[in-house]
Amino acid sequence: MSFLGTVVRFIVSAIVLMVVSWLVPQFTVGGFWSALMLAVVIAVLGWIIEGIFGKKVTPFGRGIVGFLSSALVIWLAQFVVGHVHASVIGALLAALVIGIIDLFIPVATPYEAGHRRRA
Repeated sequence: MSFLGTVVRFIVSAIVLMVVSWLVPQFTVGGFWSALMLAVVIAVLGWIIEGIFGKKVTPFGRGIVGFLSSALVIWLAQFVVGHVHASVIGALLAALVIGIIDLFIPVATPYEAGHRRRA
């Protein structure tokens, strides 16, 4: 993925996070810059989890384990990024809505993009 592609991916992710914060109770994002930083933190945490545990245990994986790890990453990210607040229920609902949006707007994970470049 090129630099511009990565920037566009994070901007789209930030917009999705802002929409999700509007739809989901108990999940708030303070503004675009907070959403952009949240997208970066979620991507980094997801990349670390995917590198350690593999594709099936990542926020980008499908199934219940991917869903729960996505909710955990969202909940943990609130402690890193300012103006972001998520309760456990809010993180679960946000992960659900993000998963539904991902069905319609799929993007490659950072881990997959790195493996494609090396191959």
